[in-house]
Amino acid sequence: MAFHDLRRRKLTYEDYLLIPEDGQRHEILDGEHYVTPAPFLRHQRLSMRLTLRLGPFIVENDLGELLAAPADVILSRYDVVQPDLLFISKRRSGIATERNIQGAPDLVVEILSESTRRRDEGIKLELYERLGVDEHWMFDPDRRTAKVYRRDGDRLARVAELSADAGDVLATPLLPGLEVPLAEIFE
Repeated sequence: MAFHDLRRRKLTYEDYLLIPEDGQRHEILDGEHYVTPAPFLRHQRLSMRLTLRLGPFIVENDLGELLAAPADVILSRYDVVQPDLLFISKRRSGIATERNIQGAPDLVVEILSESTRRRDEGIKLELYERLGVDEHWMFDPDRRTAKVYRRDGDRLARVAELSADAGDVLATPLLPGLEVPLAEIFE
């Protein structure tokens, strides 16, 4: 009796392109396929408030481009993500192609939900760190908080944990002058 290698091969972007469109969010993380249903309205409202706060600021100051999910971000051969929001600075605009983003955005924003929390706080944070994202914001609608991770050499270091209830305001050197009062975002 022959023994077969039961390990599955890692999926790639080419495999990802073969996934039928079904209204759900598909990602390839370290070669594994993950599927997430459409987010709840609370998640979408938070995403919209962030977009309305960041988008005009980025356009008015000619800083780059803000994109919202679904947008394919190819971080490596085996890693295709769809962050809730992402920012690409003008100086890195070349990573945005007609079809997708090829490389790490300057800023990635994830909004946690029960179905994605462990993945977002685990494997995706590790991917963003390992594959070159400069800054990562993780919003938690249940706790009304935002964790801010910023590049420090070869790692993403948590530089702040902000709270809407404490009246905290999010700011970043990537977008000089931007202030995001968390109480307004988590209304």
